[in-house]
Amino acid sequence: MANSNHIKNDLFLRALKGETVQRPPVWMMRQAGRYLPEFMAIKEEYDFFTRCQTPELASEITVQPIRRFGMDAAILFSDILVVPQAMNIEVQMKSNFGPYLPNPIRNQKDLDSVITPDVHQELGYVLEAIKMTKEKLNDEIPLIGFAGSPWTILCYCVQGQGSKTFDKAKELCFTNPVVAHALLQKITDTTIAYLKAKVTAGVDAVQIFDSWGGMLSPTDYETFSWQYIQQIIDALKDSIPIIAFGKGCWFALHTMARSGASALGVDWTCSARNARYLSGGNITLQGNFDPARLLSPPSEIKKMVHQMINEFGKDKYIVNLGHGILPNIPLENAKAFVDAVKEYRS
Repeated sequence: MANSNHIKNDLFLRALKGETVQRPPVWMMRQAGRYLPEFMAIKEEYDFFTRCQTPELASEITVQPIRRFGMDAAILFSDILVVPQAMNIEVQMKSNFGPYLPNPIRNQKDLDSVITPDVHQELGYVLEAIKMTKEKLNDEIPLIGFAGSPWTILCYCVQGQGSKTFDKAKELCFTNPVVAHALLQKITDTTIAYLKAKVTAGVDAVQIFDSWGGMLSPTDYETFSWQYIQQIIDALKDSIPIIAFGKGCWFALHTMARSGASALGVDWTCSARNARYLSGGNITLQGNFDPARLLSPPSEIKKMVHQMINEFGKDKYIVNLGHGILPNIPLENAKAFVDAVKEYRS
């Protein structure tokens, strides 16, 4: 772990190693986001991909929540779809709609135009943003880099947009598995190179987001998602701690626990007790507060967070939400979530 020796608050890294801690560390998925007025101020001036592709902006956005709430880890402001973008797949971000890919990958001919890029060339702006963020953080706390899982990226590349069912993505997998697997492998190869470059640039841990893994049956999950995540873990686990997060993937926790990942993300539909049981009780877990529960009054949030820590146990545990923070969360509620963890006494 190249960068973690001199970080002043290394609570997050110690939890990833399974060490005994006074309290668990805390951060929030999407903590650099639309619930922050200072984020909205930048959003009004610059469009989505400009924010991602301008290191000054991406690094500023990354540290905004840290200045305001003092989380124990920062996560680089970026998007999982910068990877397909670098692979010659056009990605647009439409306001009030989300991602839109005008030329979805539906057959071999579409696949032929997809490249495995030089990540330093195509995604150099992310690596610059990492270096700039590390300077701004000044070794106070660790920085997390991330990527989408190959399956989750495929979902967008084939569907062409967000979806409740990702029926087109599944259709490709089930009717033309040769093309599906070839696309998944290209995404995997690109993601490995991308994350390795992030490690060299200075991130202290990486998280793999399998946001749509829970769409698949356990058997299909192994075939179309997990085997590719495992390749990524195998390629990186000796150089960096990895958090694997599969939304709705409680059924895979047993497999994930033996993967070489340092921690596993859990969502709010899986109780702490079940998560500990399914993961074998020995690996660090991260989660799993329902993001919508941050709409509860701050006093209630604090009680629920303390209860959550008691259920997971303070060690081998990272406090987080079960998915990204929602845009309409009041600032005092986000603060209550972070403060509850800092005030925790077992």
